[in-house]
Amino acid sequence: MDTTVALSEGRRRRRLHSAEFKAHIVAACCQPGVSSASVAMANGINANLVRRWVKEAEVGPEIERDSTASQPQKACPATTPTPTPRFLPLSIPTPALPVAADIRIELQRGATTVTVTWPAGAAAECAAWMRELLR
Repeated sequence: MDTTVALSEGRRRRRLHSAEFKAHIVAACCQPGVSSASVAMANGINANLVRRWVKEAEVGPEIERDSTASQPQKACPATTPTPTPRFLPLSIPTPALPVAADIRIELQRGATTVTVTWPAGAAAECAAWMRELLR
């Protein structure tokens, strides 16, 4: 890793990174499928710093711009734009309920057992009854 930490009399100082190291990090971020955060973590630096380097590389130095170029050169190679995903409606078949489907509830208190059978078509009413019963 090409980073140096300048220490002076026990005080912490900012790290100084060479232009070569910054260019290497920016190039690594431009690879498809690679996040700037993963590049930062792999190199032991802050992800915000990496994002700033990429942004600065895209803008380029203002002083050294070519007078014939109207726009600064991008740090990452130009890629073909990915097509925008569109909504594609799909029909999903609804599963058929068995005809004889019932809700069966068994309640026990001590030695007494009560079994309630409720038609599945009236599940909402069964839920309301259960809420009242358990209050």
